[in-house]
Amino acid sequence: MSAPPGPTAPAQDGPEDPPAGRSRPATIDDVARSAGVSRQTVSRAINDKPEIDPSTRDRVLAVARAMGYRPSRFARGLVSRGVTTVGLVIADVLNPFFPEVVAGVMDAADERGWQVAVYSTGAALEREMAVTRAITEHVDACVAFLLDEHAVDQVREAGIPVVLLDHHDRRQAAAGGVRIDFASGIRQAMGHLIERGHRHLAMFDDGARPDAGSAGSRHALFLEVAREYGLEAQESWVVPCVNSLQGGAHGMDLLMETRPEVTAVLAYNDLIGIGAMRRARYLGRSVPDDCAFVGCDGLTLGELVDPPLTTLHVDKRHLGRAAVRQLDALLSGKEPAETVIVPRLVVRASS
Repeated sequence: MSAPPGPTAPAQDGPEDPPAGRSRPATIDDVARSAGVSRQTVSRAINDKPEIDPSTRDRVLAVARAMGYRPSRFARGLVSRGVTTVGLVIADVLNPFFPEVVAGVMDAADERGWQVAVYSTGAALEREMAVTRAITEHVDACVAFLLDEHAVDQVREAGIPVVLLDHHDRRQAAAGGVRIDFASGIRQAMGHLIERGHRHLAMFDDGARPDAGSAGSRHALFLEVAREYGLEAQESWVVPCVNSLQGGAHGMDLLMETRPEVTAVLAYNDLIGIGAMRRARYLGRSVPDDCAFVGCDGLTLGELVDPPLTTLHVDKRHLGRAAVRQLDALLSGKEPAETVIVPRLVVRASS
């Protein structure tokens, strides 16, 4: 999506180019380290907030000028004279997970008199850098679903406050973040399936994610919880899929060839789960008698299929609203508390 035009920035004191020897523009974190203060103190100094000692403000501003630090539109004071623009970066406008997230962000932004510009990476990892580069001159703050840590760094180095959706612990200190507690959700789902007598389980994972199989991923959590229940879980229990209905169907074909004894499937999300469940029925497997299915996300679509899909419901509107609350704190020079959303198991006829 093309970005809205941004206002022309006023001239600022200090050199136009980075100091000699610096390979990239100075960031707010660079200024904070050099001045021996916190990131929030730098923000307060640049925005002339009253909660800072005048001598500290002068010292921080002197360091910023010496380093050639170029603040964002927000830090230049343009926002105070106009409307705050939030850039909302999502993975895929066609994925039914995101409309409720967008609605939550827009509702909370509207309550604050902010405007929202929505951008999509098209679920393509290689496009994240291009999208984040394009928005840095046009937004005052950012809520983003990003997998590439370099894309996150690119936003932050432009001096733009950013809150990450469904972020990973390795980036916790880099920005604000709303985290979904999938460990709790997967334990709920696995406990449900095992209580129903299932011992031959599989997981359909999103094969496009760079963190697939890493510590804390849904892939790793599935295997960890299976072993906690005394099952001899192996890597072959996880089937990588394209994140779509068709991906779930293809995963089911592969599973029936390699592990036909499987009686329960935990899917990365509802789209994959529905695709797999429909394919299982096409192949003559009764659901849930021959094979049970559990998805994740809590899409309305899961209530409409036959049989309705058991799912780990995520409050997606709350996810968006919580991200805006964190942005509000960052724009005020405060440290936001991390928000954790716990999925809720909704049992339906598929399991």
